[in-house]
Amino acid sequence: PPPPVTRLRPGHADLPGVVKFGLNDVRNVLERASARETASRVAAGALGKVFLRQFGIEVRSHVRSIGPARANTPAELELAADGASHSWWQQVEESPIRTGDTEFESAATELIKAARTAGDTLGGIFEVIAYGLPIGLGTYAQWDERLDGRLAAAVMSIQSIKAVELGDGFANAARHGDQERGWSRPTNRAGGLEGGVTNGMPVIVRGAAKPISTLINPLPSIDYATRQRDVAHVERSDVCVVPAAGVVGEAMVALVLADAVRWKFGGDGLDEALANFRSFVAANG
Repeated sequence: PPPPVTRLRPGHADLPGVVKFGLNDVRNVLERASARETASRVAAGALGKVFLRQFGIEVRSHVRSIGPARANTPAELELAADGASHSWWQQVEESPIRTGDTEFESAATELIKAARTAGDTLGGIFEVIAYGLPIGLGTYAQWDERLDGRLAAAVMSIQSIKAVELGDGFANAARHGDQERGWSRPTNRAGGLEGGVTNGMPVIVRGAAKPISTLINPLPSIDYATRQRDVAHVERSDVCVVPAAGVVGEAMVALVLADAVRWKFGGDGLDEALANFRSFVAANG
C-alpha cells in the first residue's frame, strides 16, 4: 500500500477530518471529501431536469466571473419567461468557460493559463437560472421548507463554494427599500423568490467558488504525524473549477426544484402530477 499522507493541506477538510474521526492517514479524508462525488449529483440532476421539462421548466447555468474577469451578461436572461431559448445558452454550451461572452472567454482563458504557469489557482462565480416555474413552489410557513433556504443549502454543499446569493442578494443589502417596490416587476432582484415561495419570475441562484487550496507550490503547513512544520501535501488538482462547479450547481438546483414540484403537485405518476399542475395554473392564471 502507498505510504500514508500526513502533511495537512490548508483550506481542505484534512485537519478537521483526521481530528473528527481519529485518523492517521489524511488520504481517508481527502478521497471522501473530493469533488469527484459530484459526478453522481450531476447524473441525478440530469434526471431532475428531464422531469422538470415535462412541466415546461428549464434550468441553465453559466459563468459570471473568473478571477478579476467579469462576463457581460444580457439583462433579459434574468427577466424573460422564455429566457431559456435565448441564443446565449447555445453559446454557453459550446464554450469551454461556459459563457456567451467571447471577450470574457478569452480573458478568462488567459487568466487560467497564467495561473497554471505560476502554479496558482483561480476562483469565480457561476449563475443558475430556472425558467418556467409557476407561482407557489415552496412555502413561507415552515423554515426548513422555504425554497430559498433549500436552494442555498444545495448549492453551498458543493465543494469550494463559500457564498451563495439569490437574485441580487448582496447588492440588495446596499439598496433602499423603495428600489424594490411595485408589482410591475421591471427587475428580478428577488431572484424569483419571495418569502421562500416562487413568484413566477426566473429563479436565480449564484455560487461563489474559492480558488482551489491545493497548489503546485505548496503552502506552509505541518506534518500531522510528527507535529513538525512542513509544506502541504500536493495532490492532483484543477486550476479553476468554476465552469464545472456551475454544472454541479445546475444539477443541485434541478434536484431541489424537482422535489418542490413533486411536493406541490403530488400524484402517483407523472400524468397525475401534470394534471394537477395544469389545473393549478389554469385556476391561477
